[in-house]
Amino acid sequence: MLTGAHIILYSSDPEADRAFFQNVLNFRHVDAGHNWLIFALPAAELAVHPSDKNDRHEMYLTCSDLKAEVAHLEKKGVRFTPVTEERWGSRTAILLPSGGQLGLYQPKHPTAF
Repeated sequence: MLTGAHIILYSSDPEADRAFFQNVLNFRHVDAGHNWLIFALPAAELAVHPSDKNDRHEMYLTCSDLKAEVAHLEKKGVRFTPVTEERWGSRTAILLPSGGQLGLYQPKHPTAF
């Protein structure tokens, strides 16, 4: 029986990104040993999109009010890419301390959760 999903985010500065998820996003976590933090995520869903190549994956956090969520996180010093309007939702990306990006969007479509 499947019990969940484990997502790996590769980072050039994992300590800074772990601190971001812990202290800025306030994600619950466990320490698997030696400060190897494993974070609980909000409800998740999976979409399968067509592509010319396999093994390409993206991760987005979702929210019900993108403008409010961006404003809330900006007060904590979080930076974002510009918001774009897509057929399927409003989206931006959170700029992580390592320089990486994590997608954030407000869906316009029904969600599975």
